[in-house]
Amino acid sequence: MESPVITGQVMDFLRELRAHNSREWFEVHKDSYQLARTAVVAFTEALRQKLQAHDRIEKVKIFRIYRDLRFSKDKTPYKPHFAVSFSREGADLRGGYYLRIRPGESFIACGFWNPNKEDLFRIRKELELDARPFRKIIESQSLRGVWGDLEGDAVKTAPKGFDKEHPEIELIRRKQFIFTRSFQDAEAYERDTHHEPQWGILTGPLRFRGVATGPSGVRLPCSSCVC
Repeated sequence: MESPVITGQVMDFLRELRAHNSREWFEVHKDSYQLARTAVVAFTEALRQKLQAHDRIEKVKIFRIYRDLRFSKDKTPYKPHFAVSFSREGADLRGGYYLRIRPGESFIACGFWNPNKEDLFRIRKELELDARPFRKIIESQSLRGVWGDLEGDAVKTAPKGFDKEHPEIELIRRKQFIFTRSFQDAEAYERDTHHEPQWGILTGPLRFRGVATGPSGVRLPCSSCVC
């Protein structure tokens, strides 16, 4: 049986939604939305199984397409994309994966997006003691060749209790540890013999054994963080 894919219908629906983002248009095209979402659900489950083969995924969430307009200046009612998060087991592991499907602006991400206070402190303490194992991983050409550089927000100065002159203060200041990879539509799917655009599970940037597995499998310098 072939793996589920993101087809051209999904991408076409999202393009049309971006161009006609209104409740009236959406109501008329709700069948198209349901068809697109069904494809995304099947793709998500296949992706979960691929990740589960070499990771421990505890929770999968497909985000609602409806926007929360209460505090937003942008009053368009729908998100012109599908988004999915894959959370690793919280008791023993941390971090996870994120996928956004949006024509021209799709990306995958993984790592430690929002560590709690205790986890972040422990990461920083381990980096303070010896950052060499972590640096060896994030600076390796095998990882950077696929994902580029470590990303994420950082505080402006040394966190409380840490020396601002520490040689690893650049890492210690970080409060997120993530990798992202963006890609254009042409990279995300291929055309089969029937000329139907497809987004294959094992094609392009979604070759999970060599791509999305790596960064969330990176052992941050403590046993209870991302690894």
